[in-house]
Amino acid sequence: MNSRRHFLQTSGVGFGWLAFQALAQAESGSPLAVKQPHFSAKAKRVIFLCMRGAPSHVDTFDHKPKLTAASGKDGRAPGTKLHGSQWKFAPQGKSGLPISELFPHLSKRADDLCLINSMHTELPAHAQSFLKLHTGNAQFVRPSLGAWALYGLGTVNENLPGFVTIAPPTLFGGAQNYGSAFLPAIYQGTRVGVDARPVVNAQMRNIVPPVGSVAQRKEIELVQALNREKLQRDQVNPEVEGAIESFELAFKMQSEMPRVMDLTKETQQTLDAYGIGEGNATDDFGRKCLLARRMVEAGVRFVEVTHSDWDHHFKISKDLPSTCESVDQPLAALLADLDSRGLLKDTLVVWSGEFGRTPHAQGADGRDHNSKGFTAWMAGGGVKGGMRYGSTDDLGYEAVEDKMHTHDFHATILHLLGLDHERLTYRYAGRDFRLTDVKGSVAKKIIA
Repeated sequence: MNSRRHFLQTSGVGFGWLAFQALAQAESGSPLAVKQPHFSAKAKRVIFLCMRGAPSHVDTFDHKPKLTAASGKDGRAPGTKLHGSQWKFAPQGKSGLPISELFPHLSKRADDLCLINSMHTELPAHAQSFLKLHTGNAQFVRPSLGAWALYGLGTVNENLPGFVTIAPPTLFGGAQNYGSAFLPAIYQGTRVGVDARPVVNAQMRNIVPPVGSVAQRKEIELVQALNREKLQRDQVNPEVEGAIESFELAFKMQSEMPRVMDLTKETQQTLDAYGIGEGNATDDFGRKCLLARRMVEAGVRFVEVTHSDWDHHFKISKDLPSTCESVDQPLAALLADLDSRGLLKDTLVVWSGEFGRTPHAQGADGRDHNSKGFTAWMAGGGVKGGMRYGSTDDLGYEAVEDKMHTHDFHATILHLLGLDHERLTYRYAGRDFRLTDVKGSVAKKIIA
């Protein structure tokens, strides 16, 4: 019994019903069983809010008064003109974080936010940088951040997938962004919806069994027996191993996943807080954020939520405000909801796009790609709130202080989960691979 208590204490899952379910998984040898982290974790779970298309940092979270003053002057690229932000920044919260007026709701949670103003990556191309953000590599097929987290920690609810991605894009690498690559297939993300369709219509296919549970269990046992027989013949067959594990998970999900995805159980007050309602600009993203909260509360280890309207080459004066409006209220509601339920302190919420945008104008009313400097933010999960980490130059072109590369970003997320990015490895093709390749440093200044 003492060993069980030690497991529950060191694994960071607590002592509730989910904890003892996690203990049962561990004792059964399940590949999704909770594993002890390398050291004491600040965060138990992650919600990754991915803004596909590259948000303009100088119009949202990276205040550049000198850029505004220099608006109209020549930019660094030949033939370009500097373009100051059209929107005002003001200090928010007790911390005085400067946040754009485009985020009036999120500004009220300023003291939860750690603005990382020094993000940078290699290529100003969507597909490559999007893959880099998710897998640490733009050239080769590699496991995703969510898959690595699940591989390193397991999950606490055997009836749900440990990694869920809500409305991921079909472009920019598609399934590679939530895939497991050479990790066992059970660690890949489970997709809910796609980015081109409203999430209200998203369903888990084949979640309702066509026959009774007893008959279905017999069918599965027959199929699993055949799979195990093939695996015994082949000795090594990752696809068959993945099928065996996924069939078992799918059978268990039938009882719990529909309940988790059923937003009708929420109060009207909660739905209103997230901006959910027919005709609301915030309805779709509000539903995604509320689903994310319900999933982490039910024991899902890693949830990604994608929003896809940030590629503002043109008409930024019209399109950026509407894009920000669609996410602002849901983002604030998610942080407040997690906080009220006691979940924010050990849930790491991450917000980022694949890169930023130029301080100079593109055409009359837009901004081009910029990978040398952009902003992400984190909240909860052991991160210091109400602070700015790092900075870009006075005009916002490139990161110059406490620079955070994508590899550093990943190393820091894993560290907050209690995982040493240099020790979290998997042997494949004769070498040990890791998410951060041979790079990455933890940004210890942002850790509470």
